[in-house]
Amino acid sequence: MKRIALEEHFLAPGFEDYWLKTVEDVEPARYAQVLARLNDFGEQRLSAMDTSGIGLAVLSLAGPGVQIERDVATATRKACGANDFLASQVQKAPDRYRGFAHLAVQDAKAAADELERCVRDLKFSGAMINGHTNGQYLDHPDTYPLWERAEALGVPLYLHPADPITPMPALDGYRGLKRATWEWTVETGTHALRIVFSGLFDRFPGAKLALGHLGETLPYQLWRFDSRAKLYGVKLNRRPSDYIRDNLVVTTSGMFSFEPIDCALKALGRANVMYSADYPFEDPVEAGAFMDELPLDSDVVADISYNNAARLLRIGAPA
Repeated sequence: MKRIALEEHFLAPGFEDYWLKTVEDVEPARYAQVLARLNDFGEQRLSAMDTSGIGLAVLSLAGPGVQIERDVATATRKACGANDFLASQVQKAPDRYRGFAHLAVQDAKAAADELERCVRDLKFSGAMINGHTNGQYLDHPDTYPLWERAEALGVPLYLHPADPITPMPALDGYRGLKRATWEWTVETGTHALRIVFSGLFDRFPGAKLALGHLGETLPYQLWRFDSRAKLYGVKLNRRPSDYIRDNLVVTTSGMFSFEPIDCALKALGRANVMYSADYPFEDPVEAGAFMDELPLDSDVVADISYNNAARLLRIGAPA
């Protein structure tokens, strides 16, 4: 069975300067290689998909994009342009590509309208949000119009890692722990927990949040979240773990190891674990081999590879 991959990246014209801020410490040859792959929608990308066993890739703009744009009008305009650009590329290979919208959350009402345009007119599958938007997290009441629309449309918001508002002092002097190694995990896992602990899913019980990296360590901590929510008197209608199981889904992006996927399956349930190769930031050969060699029943692998994403994104059966 071919796979659906939910976190596969591209760059749109005019967005390289935003992305450059996250890779400024990457050596030039590696930077040039990744940039070329981000800009390609043809044979190079399709060949990598075939190598990883991907039949359909849901493409999303490499972050942070307009999440760091200070001018609201510029952010809104550029997000719309990125979505139109992606739609034009998807139309060239509609049997291989789908899209996640890029949204300017600075104006949540406009972002909600853009999400609806992307879902209804451009046939996108949801949206990817690249972390906080100039310091505002997705639990803030100003973002409620976006959550309300996503719930009504029945599409997920995929939360992608981004730099924290300020660098983590605990990592000072340890460049190897910055960003993708650990800093982004802490930032993104905390962002997701803010959403859970804020009661947002009591307000929008049908909303879906997607996380990469098999849940940014959250599946490992469910008992402790429940225990400490009770200890500190957190006022929610349900236990934190209930929201994490019912309102969150996770993908394998950048986490090709059996132990964490085994934990995610047992903690969240097999219906909530999906596939991603995280192209072009991960090796598609390694990503594909990981799935091919998983010591799991074939029906479980099929759910992770295709069925769960097809159900979430309302995609038909593979040809």
